[in-house]
Amino acid sequence: MKDRREAILDSAAALFASKGVAATTVRQIADEVGILSGSLYHHFDSKEAMVDEIVSSYLTNLQVRYEAVLAREAGARERLHDLIVASLEVVEEHPHATEIYQNDLNYLLQFARFGYLRESGRAVQDAWLRVIEAGIAEGTFRDDVNPKILYRFMRDSVWLTVRWFKSSKAHSIAELAGNCTSLFLDGLTVRG
Repeated sequence: MKDRREAILDSAAALFASKGVAATTVRQIADEVGILSGSLYHHFDSKEAMVDEIVSSYLTNLQVRYEAVLAREAGARERLHDLIVASLEVVEEHPHATEIYQNDLNYLLQFARFGYLRESGRAVQDAWLRVIEAGIAEGTFRDDVNPKILYRFMRDSVWLTVRWFKSSKAHSIAELAGNCTSLFLDGLTVRG
């Protein structure tokens, strides 16, 4: 059974993801959990503290998985596939945090407590760019596409699956990752 703190975070995450951080009030969170709004302050010092905990655990999980991918000895195509799998698994585990990060990053960066989001964003970008640039260097990936544009295109495509993909027996994360890797690297054209 979830404790009160977990229930508050779960409700807050859902509200932040659907309404936006700025538009969500402490009263709405409290109403969702069935407590008085003042009681939230027994668990969190502010609304921003809730957002911080939700988003930081998501980014920590993502970074740990990316580091594991980068530490493995493999070619660039395999490591790109593994980055996609890691991303999809973290998106599935943290759907609300993914939405919050995608939708409210610029809003959150206004607050000093979220300064770490810049560094986390750079770490995510660096992981993808390391794989993309290694693929270019080894001749696996094309060298006529800007790696930063390719990174943003692929990362956003993968992270935004939070809005439409739900894994099931019929459609697994592994299958989606394989499709993404193939589309990113082989395109839509039929090979002759």
